Amino acid sequence: MNYNHDEILDEMKKNGDNASDAENTEKNINNENAENTKTVVKAREIDEKQKKSKKKNKDDEEEEETSWFRELCSWIMIFAGAFIVAYILSNFVIVNAKVPSGSMISTINIDDKVLGFRLSYMFSDPKRGDIVMFNAPDKDNTIYIKRIIGLPGDKIVIEDNTVYINGEKLEEDYVRNGWEKSEGRTEYEVPKGEYFMMGDNRDESSDSRVWGTVKKKEIIAKAIFRYYPSIKSLLKK
Repeated sequence: MNYNHDEILDEMKKNGDNASDAENTEKNINNENAENTKTVVKAREIDEKQKKSKKKNKDDEEEEETSWFRELCSWIMIFAGAFIVAYILSNFVIVNAKVPSGSMISTINIDDKVLGFRLSYMFSDPKRGDIVMFNAPDKDNTIYIKRIIGLPGDKIVIEDNTVYINGEKLEEDYVRNGWEKSEGRTEYEVPKGEYFMMGDNRDESSDSRVWGTVKKKEIIAKAIFRYYPSIKSLLKK
């Protein structure tokens, strides 16, 4: 409550009070007003601090939510990126295969895991001796792994467990599991753009001797190395 100095003195004079008492009363009133003013100011300061504290807490909560959301987005991006990379690698760059049969023993054994490179023949043609993965000519949704023996235009003769290419004997140090079932003489001519495939385990391999040659477009990848149960290069030496 505010008091006017002149009004107080007039009132005290009317009541017969002296000037000294009036002055003392005025001082007391002024002190009271000052205390009230300080209280109001302090209350306002407290209110401002509370508002600032609430705002800070709210900002901290929003920042925490934003930080959590950013971290979640970061992990999603990492997993999405890894999935995309894995998809591209598995569908356009490499082939990861587990060998189910013994047609390539002893170069590749049953249950060996092999990695092939899809881009090997993008700018070059397959070569004799390459081990390749290709779509099976006699089975749907099946991939075979064999060795290229005959190239386009080759004339192949198989006689007495020996392969002849264009009249010359083919040296095959990779055939280490014996070959005893070749009977008589068989001849093949490889069409243009196709390849004659054989397994290294000749007595146990169903290959081009049975289902014919393979077109280049059916070759999926060149086998690079075996990585299980041990690492072994499958590249021609």
